[in-house]
Amino acid sequence: MKINSNNPEKKGRNKKCGEIVLTFASLALVLAACGSSSTASSNPPSASATSGNLTWWASPIAQVGIRADLISNFEKAYPKIHVTLQSAPTNTDTNRSQLVTEISGGSTSPDVFMGDVIWPAQFGAHGLAVPLSKYLPSSYFTKFAPGLVSGATYNGQVYGSPLFEDQGFLYYRKDLLAKANLPVPTTWSQLESESLTLEHDGLVQYGYVWEGASYEGLTCNFMEYLASAGGTVTNSTYTKANLTSPSAVKAVTFMRSLVTSGASPAAVTTFQEPQAMAVFDSGNAAFLRNWDYAWSNSQTPADSKVVGEVGVAPLPTFTGNSYPGYSNIGGWNLYINPHSKNLAIDLTFIKWMSSTAAQDILGKTYSEIPTVESVRLALASLSSTPPPLKIAAQTKLVPRPAGTPNYPALSSAIYSNVNSALSGSTSVNAALASAQSKAATALAGGI
Repeated sequence: MKINSNNPEKKGRNKKCGEIVLTFASLALVLAACGSSSTASSNPPSASATSGNLTWWASPIAQVGIRADLISNFEKAYPKIHVTLQSAPTNTDTNRSQLVTEISGGSTSPDVFMGDVIWPAQFGAHGLAVPLSKYLPSSYFTKFAPGLVSGATYNGQVYGSPLFEDQGFLYYRKDLLAKANLPVPTTWSQLESESLTLEHDGLVQYGYVWEGASYEGLTCNFMEYLASAGGTVTNSTYTKANLTSPSAVKAVTFMRSLVTSGASPAAVTTFQEPQAMAVFDSGNAAFLRNWDYAWSNSQTPADSKVVGEVGVAPLPTFTGNSYPGYSNIGGWNLYINPHSKNLAIDLTFIKWMSSTAAQDILGKTYSEIPTVESVRLALASLSSTPPPLKIAAQTKLVPRPAGTPNYPALSSAIYSNVNSALSGSTSVNAALASAQSKAATALAGGI
């Protein structure tokens, strides 16, 4: 997911909810060819998993040195296992395309690859990743934060082991709320009302900025409203779309009201992560919905005029529901190449990456959000922990509806039509009817 930082490493691995290029459609012939390929499941891992070699394919992770640090600590724990790092492309779509080409061609390398949280169905359906739940006990998956494993599951099997994650947060101007004697909003209607109050009092130009452009980021934002309204995009088997449900209507009607009321600028329908963050960091908005990296950006003097004035909270919910609302899941999992000759070693590596030692490195040293719930809770109690990591342990997570191999087309059906409703070019009901029709086509395997 391409996103908002000028740091190319940040752009690559943090493609939280950015633009999805429909490369899987163009690779249909390649994928079909690999459907009958043999997988690691026909070759049970050997009893020994304490010596050998493996190759780890991973794109750069934010701060330089994280991958090397993780490898170094793993090799200290398993001195007879050597890990070779293959640096993956920083662009997630290019990364995915290269992996598809290599694995569908039968390559035994890489053994383990770091991949987007929305890949399980796309890779699992075409034999491009090992179903980890065939080799790891159910108890292994219970340690992860709720929502992460369901997002890594396709057709009843878990394909990805959560490595680190991201999610939506509400950023707010502490100084403006103090001047107006307003609390941090906990409901969406309260957020809208406070935005209008701050604007009308002349304290800020815009109330609330977020990602409303016609791209994958809008699907992420929509999921947060939809989940808070009690809705889902599809049924549990991904055979039927639910995009004309009362919950979907409620979600999009409210999103549109943010624009029509003036709580959000009309230009929000063109905003991706960089534009929303830039407006907030320039001091021109009271509230921002964005990912965890927005915190450090807001506290960097070269990029921000609101250093020291920013608070972080869970996203709101709809009135009558329990706070907090839902945060959409971004981030990265670890997957195993089905052609790997080192399955036992691969599993050892993946299990260590979900250990307290590895998750502490990600969280304490590099401020990535850990996926293991106990580590998240422990980090939240430390005074040195950045606000997003403190808040992460309090939030509810919702994955995107990526449990279908045709997720890119499903997401396009959502964001293109929701954007039409936001911009006012189509009514809410007409937009959702169109989304429902296109989603049904996507779920049936069409384009």
